Amino acid sequence: MPETALSPADRKILETLQQDGRIANVELADRIGLSPSPCLRRVRQLEEQGMIGGYVALLDRKKLGLDVVAFVEVQVERHNDQLADAFRDAAAAEPEVVAVHMMTGAFDYLLKVVVPTLDDYANFARKKLLKMPGVKDVRSSFVLETYKDSTALPLAHLQR
Repeated sequence: MPETALSPADRKILETLQQDGRIANVELADRIGLSPSPCLRRVRQLEEQGMIGGYVALLDRKKLGLDVVAFVEVQVERHNDQLADAFRDAAAAEPEVVAVHMMTGAFDYLLKVVVPTLDDYANFARKKLLKMPGVKDVRSSFVLETYKDSTALPLAHLQR
């Protein structure tokens, strides 16, 4: 559970902003059923509490020529935590790597890599990924079709 319980109005604000982060406060207030001043106050409070971490533009990767998405399983050497940390930091620093997850199971990290072409992925793997600290084994899987790719988080569990 979150540190602070959310009112139904706060949850509706979060749900609405996940769908349209550029919505005008007056329209947001109307959708939520509040007047504009209390609505803005609640949004500011949610920002201050860190529940709203920022506002971004969602780009269309295909229209930008980023046609290849790979999920990359990485196993690192187990000599020490510093080596694993060095890998994590190196992976997170690469612009092609849009997500880095530490995992349980057969591999240590799962990366999401986005590049224009398979040749670009091969170059990334050869020139960057395989040279990162501690890399022991790498397995790549490529996305053929995407049916859902959402940034919206489920919020139903936040009801009071």
